[in-house]
Amino acid sequence: MKNDKKNIKRNNLIQLGLGLLIIFLANIIGYFAFTRFDLTSERRYSLSEPTRKMLKELDDIVYFEVYLEGEFPAGFKRLKRETREMLDQFRAYSDNIEYEFINPSVSSDQKENNDVYRRLVERGLNPTDLQVKTGDGSSQQIIFPGAIVSYKNKEMPLELLISQMGVSPEEVLNNSIQNLEFNLANTIRKLSVSNKPKVAFIEGHGELDRMETADAANALSEYYGVEYIRIDGQLNSLAERSSTGKDTADIHNKFDAIIIAKPDSAFSEQDKFIIDQFIMYGGRVLWLIDGVFASMDSMQYSDATIGISNDLNLTDQLFNYGVRINTNLVMDLNALPIPLKTGETGGAPQIEYFPWYFFPVLNPIIDHPIVKNLNAIKTEFISSIDTLDKKGIKKTILLTSSQYARTVNTPVFISLEILKSEPDRKLYSKPNIPVAVLLEGTWESLYRNRIPPAISDDKDFGFAAKSSSGKMIIAGDGDIIRNQLRSTQSGIVPYPLGYDRHTGQSFGNKDFILNAMNYLIDENGLISIRSREIKLRLLDKTKISDDKMFWQLFNIILPVCFVLILGAVMFFYRRKKYS
Repeated sequence: MKNDKKNIKRNNLIQLGLGLLIIFLANIIGYFAFTRFDLTSERRYSLSEPTRKMLKELDDIVYFEVYLEGEFPAGFKRLKRETREMLDQFRAYSDNIEYEFINPSVSSDQKENNDVYRRLVERGLNPTDLQVKTGDGSSQQIIFPGAIVSYKNKEMPLELLISQMGVSPEEVLNNSIQNLEFNLANTIRKLSVSNKPKVAFIEGHGELDRMETADAANALSEYYGVEYIRIDGQLNSLAERSSTGKDTADIHNKFDAIIIAKPDSAFSEQDKFIIDQFIMYGGRVLWLIDGVFASMDSMQYSDATIGISNDLNLTDQLFNYGVRINTNLVMDLNALPIPLKTGETGGAPQIEYFPWYFFPVLNPIIDHPIVKNLNAIKTEFISSIDTLDKKGIKKTILLTSSQYARTVNTPVFISLEILKSEPDRKLYSKPNIPVAVLLEGTWESLYRNRIPPAISDDKDFGFAAKSSSGKMIIAGDGDIIRNQLRSTQSGIVPYPLGYDRHTGQSFGNKDFILNAMNYLIDENGLISIRSREIKLRLLDKTKISDDKMFWQLFNIILPVCFVLILGAVMFFYRRKKYS
């Protein structure tokens, strides 16, 4: 008996020692070899490699003040929970991530709360007015679904709720949650980047002026160094050439990308050649080109105008890269409303809004990081685009018209008279007309076999007949990047890009431009995060309402019955065993 007890005691001590040793070794291994297991089908708890790399390179604290604390409806509680979980994932890869959830309405003094709201608006956060159901009916609640992110001596607002026109609240919340990783990581990137890539707006061909692209330039300046450049036939306007004493000259682009925004006069062959060589040496281009010259300004004194072909001498160059911007206009029943005077009452003009079919509103439907979950984009006199088969070029249509559209060829008679009657829907039968396309691959120079051998073979000149792997985006409307202007006592100031001063609506133009440029230049691959998808698994509200009592009773009674049955089984088992 004594030996048996000693053996049992020794075995227990050995097992205890082995258990403690295993726990100790597991902690040591876990400290040096970090890993996480994500068992969800869409890998929703796995950060992308670009995000993990960026987090590991942080050299200072990134602090998030998240204003999602308080009593919210179920959807916003989910947004709060998902935001906290995403920040916890960030902290798992970096000790430099810190956060705090704050209730901006915590005070019982409404004046104090209003002061907090005012300070948050001044810091860049936009409030959302909610209708909250209570026992006595409903009440208004102001919330700020966003965060203030601080890094070193800089801070930046972050909107966590992504608004989208024509999308249900459930889908808006789900899309916002899908983009959480990108929005959080992108904000950290903007705050922490030191060496910014360079982007240039091309001037000298009647492009949009600096006030008309002011908001786009300001938004891009958070990521890039933004400049305005006139080519004027100067070889060194977009590239630097220096002699190395070797067989070839040292040539590199001054800019990572250029933007050509709504030119209205022809490009010279010298300027086209310089842009072509910029592309051959790896430069990226965002072409925002009007296929038709038309303007609402010409309709101020009459109700009609003529749209004519916008000859920019770029047709052969774009054709060489694999795209043709057609000399037509897209008319779409899903269009931006414009104000029209319909009469007078007591001397005051009566204004009504009518959809202007020449201003299509584009709702992105393509599953691509540039446009996924993007708000609708407003356009003005946009032309359709054809793509051509080119070896080594991948084409992705980014933006299209709605299901109810048509095209009209130049010369186009544009008259407000069409708004006086209902449109003939039979004419608007052409769905999803392409208006913006992404090209990726390698191109041959437009000037290959077109310039004298003395120039093409000159090593110091450095002519490139074929490009390395590159990207470009072509859209058939320059107004996508144009912000509206307003007069103030201090002068002319720009509206935010995408804001329409007539309807008061905000569209997704700025996000489209930012996403397009991020995709063209992004070396870290952060834009690829936007392609992730979290499935929306919503309960059937009708079944919930009809079967509410059944499921309540089911969840109350079933556990009790299970415990009673288990107790009875154990009772009879013990009685049989020990009888």
